[in-house]
Amino acid sequence: MLEFLFKNIIETQVTPAIYFICLGVALALGFCISLAFMYKNRYTKSFVVTLTIIPSVVSLLIMIINGNIGTGIAVAGAFSLVRFRSAQGSAREIGYIFVATAVGIAIGTGFVGLAVIFAIVLIALTLILTATRFGEAKSTERDLKITIPESLDYTYVFDDIFEKYALSAELLKVRTTNMGSLYRLHYRIRLKDALKEKEFIDELRIRNGNLDIICSYVFTDTDESLL
Repeated sequence: MLEFLFKNIIETQVTPAIYFICLGVALALGFCISLAFMYKNRYTKSFVVTLTIIPSVVSLLIMIINGNIGTGIAVAGAFSLVRFRSAQGSAREIGYIFVATAVGIAIGTGFVGLAVIFAIVLIALTLILTATRFGEAKSTERDLKITIPESLDYTYVFDDIFEKYALSAELLKVRTTNMGSLYRLHYRIRLKDALKEKEFIDELRIRNGNLDIICSYVFTDTDESLL
């Protein structure tokens, strides 16, 4: 049984029967991969549809290349154009694209059983890690953005408040705004008690003259501008 799963079904050349078997498996696994990506994640319809067809497209390309150097170079050039005309996605999106591509390559080279095993293991692992909230930031960790007037020295201005409400506070970035009359500070903090977040913000408002304050959960799926 194990030998069959790891066997190459394309022994000599691609026949219509073998191609339709590979196409069906590629579409089925692509659909399963897209469903796994949709679980507890923000997504767009266009990305999910693309993720579904990637294994079948890649498998066909691998079958067509089949040792042909010229065709391989042409395909590599086409993928390069797609790369440079595409916006960079999140780490999760890129990871799923790699999974779908790997499944397509395995199917295109004839290792259908190996592709199925790989997809099942990766999908199961991803769902488990997502359901258990593995790797998520602690609930007391916050991104804090404070606007202060230029008359305040931002170096030590909030130290006593941070000491009272936060376990740690790290200044990540400083920038000027409003023709240099205001500073915008970005901190990464860990609160001692998340229930006292309002009291914490109220004391910051008194200190910064009731200018803008933004306190948000730490973003992990996508990169966000610091300010």
